[in-house]
Amino acid sequence: MAGRRAGALLALRALLAAAHPQCLDFRPPFRPPGPLRLCEQYSAFGCCAPEQDAALARRFGALAARVDAALWAACAGYALDLLCQECSPYAAHLYDAEDPATPLRTLPGLCQDYCLDLWRSCRGLLRHLSADPELRALEGDRTKLCRYLALDDKDYCFPSLLVNPRLNTNLGRVVADARGCLQLCLEEVAHGLRNPVAMVHANDGTHRFFVAEQLGLVWVYLADRARLERPFLNISRAVLTSPWEGDERGFLGLAFHPRFRRARTLYVYYSVGTRSREWIRISEFRVSEDDENSVDHSSERIILEIEEPASNHNGGQLLFGDDGFLYIFTGDGGMAGDPFGKFGNAQNKSALLGKVLRIDVERPAHGPPYRVPPDNPFVGDAAARPEVWALGVRNMWRCSFDRGDPSTGAGRGRLFCGDVGQNRFEEVDLVQRGRNYGWRAREGFECYDRKLCANASLDDVLPIFAYPHKLGKSVTGGYVYRGCENPNLNGLYIFGDFMSGRLMSLREDLGTGQWRYSEVCMGRGRTCAFPGLINNYYPHIISFSEDEAGELYFMSTGMPSATAAHGVVYKVIDPSRRAPPGKCQVHPAPVKVRSRLIPFVPKEKFIWTPESTPRPKPRKPTKAPRRSRPTAPAPVPTPRPTWRPTRPNLRPTRRPGGRKGSGRRRGRLSTAGPVPSDGAVRLVRPVGLSPGRGRVEVFAGGRWGTVCDDGWDSKAAAVVCRQLGFAQVVRAVKRAEFGEGRALPILLDDVRCAGPERTLLQCTHAGVGTHNCGHEEDAGVVCSHQDPDL
Repeated sequence: MAGRRAGALLALRALLAAAHPQCLDFRPPFRPPGPLRLCEQYSAFGCCAPEQDAALARRFGALAARVDAALWAACAGYALDLLCQECSPYAAHLYDAEDPATPLRTLPGLCQDYCLDLWRSCRGLLRHLSADPELRALEGDRTKLCRYLALDDKDYCFPSLLVNPRLNTNLGRVVADARGCLQLCLEEVAHGLRNPVAMVHANDGTHRFFVAEQLGLVWVYLADRARLERPFLNISRAVLTSPWEGDERGFLGLAFHPRFRRARTLYVYYSVGTRSREWIRISEFRVSEDDENSVDHSSERIILEIEEPASNHNGGQLLFGDDGFLYIFTGDGGMAGDPFGKFGNAQNKSALLGKVLRIDVERPAHGPPYRVPPDNPFVGDAAARPEVWALGVRNMWRCSFDRGDPSTGAGRGRLFCGDVGQNRFEEVDLVQRGRNYGWRAREGFECYDRKLCANASLDDVLPIFAYPHKLGKSVTGGYVYRGCENPNLNGLYIFGDFMSGRLMSLREDLGTGQWRYSEVCMGRGRTCAFPGLINNYYPHIISFSEDEAGELYFMSTGMPSATAAHGVVYKVIDPSRRAPPGKCQVHPAPVKVRSRLIPFVPKEKFIWTPESTPRPKPRKPTKAPRRSRPTAPAPVPTPRPTWRPTRPNLRPTRRPGGRKGSGRRRGRLSTAGPVPSDGAVRLVRPVGLSPGRGRVEVFAGGRWGTVCDDGWDSKAAAVVCRQLGFAQVVRAVKRAEFGEGRALPILLDDVRCAGPERTLLQCTHAGVGTHNCGHEEDAGVVCSHQDPDL
């Protein structure tokens, strides 16, 4: 028992002694901007800039003038060693600065053998280095003196820490745990937000950042993180969304004109709708002439509207490129498998859905709302919309332009996007002019529509990275880090997953052009134990952003509802290395504030753990009750030409689906009412589908169940359509295109109908409840009152 206890204590000590470089100012070490003259051993990495080194040199010179020449000749090397430990990357350990319960040492912690040598040769030097009276009192007692100068954690004593491979092998690099997970830390920036979908800056020198909520409000935060009480923009009465968790509709994107200081315009992307129609809208607003922190709501100018056949896959990103043009990222229109037209919206160049669009919003006073840049790739193609810049995308959720390497500019202008997958893979794409990104032929690196995938004319571009659904089910695109404060992160593309809460990274191998994957964890043990840093976050990662200086942030929430104020903005911090002091200072331009300021008070706390902080586990989102038809009006859209909002009805008009990811929906119908007879059928429809489309569910033996598509054909579908009162069958739908009925048993398999049967039970089948298939093969139908060939 004693042996096991001793082993456990040793293991705990090893965990507590995890490498944790930290300076006396409680921040990470850095690479000095120039060589150090006195403490040159720390010129490559440590805690001293040339200014601190010069101050230590003055102290060293003062010692030389004060100490007896004979003593100084023997002890100058010891004096240099002891003074320069303030520049050590482990200075906080050497001086006990990490432990608030102990006073800051006046001399660094010394290893026993070094202390004994110092005592034998130069103990008279110590009184000149420190004014500590206890140290002077112990000067004559070697044992007590060296015990006084010792550290509890012998791994960090000087000079042994200089040759400790665990402390020095990866010193100054991004720390990875035993699983290869990069250990970073976070700083809380804002909280209490309702599904923060975007955070952008105006690039106007003020270093303000603007955070958009899904409901349709945008808030201003000043450089000191104080928030203005009045919103910058409020179009919540026009935005179509609901309180249901996972509803993808709402205010989705925001971008400021690249010359905002002169143009004073911004562009927004949001959902609007009526009882029977939904569409996305891109509008321009102007900032108020009287208040630079408020939008003139009457200035809305609609740039573009695109009808949405379903309520999911809405896209939502707006970006201005270096070319000054506005890039718009649309989803494929929703539902599963992009079922619109022969090859889907994404492959249809004449459709604006499933695309990256590029337009010119600079216009004459009385011209069209936008113009098409003449170098767009499909200008002149009669079969294509000229706005299209790239095609074959499913639902790109969060894209970014690379600022380029701060020194060389390498990588500048590259366009990275996270494209949400169907039911197997999520992907990250490097988007280029005129290229096809494969959906619905391909999902990730794999074929989805095999016939379309085999078409050589597709000429699609593979993603730079794809991951299976065991890692996450809804990618959130991020940024290539190009900021100043965390030099080790330069060139690292950091992104996440909304469903799993996983933070991830890619780094390009410049030799091969391949991208290497590393997961990102929150720091192990005391890795994030710097003042103001935390090592935990809420799991639903909604969006990433950059501030005006290029520092990286992400937004997440514990409850993915547009009405739940659980959203937090986090800043990404590398605890292993920082930029030299003073290098990253910003000087915000003054901002005239007409609203009351709400000071920022952080709420999140550091959590000590002996291992990397595990990923937060997302809670399962609640589902809205399914309704066969809308029962309440959607929020009224902004009428043209002026903005006159109406009050929204908070009762949702439709059952929202899960967030951008699956493209599949499950619904529960009410059990109230008379018990149906055997053979009755019903359709379960995803959001946005018209009547006559949906997954087939059949009643047999006192229960509802689904039908497998092994032998599902148009004759069987025709039986269902007739039962439901439709004259025509348009299509027999297979492979759970309208979702999986996992809450139900599979009742029918191998269904074969001749045509005149009144119910599916009258057709031949394997027997009620007998099957050899799964819910991924649930059958559906598309019915119509009109002949589809007319």
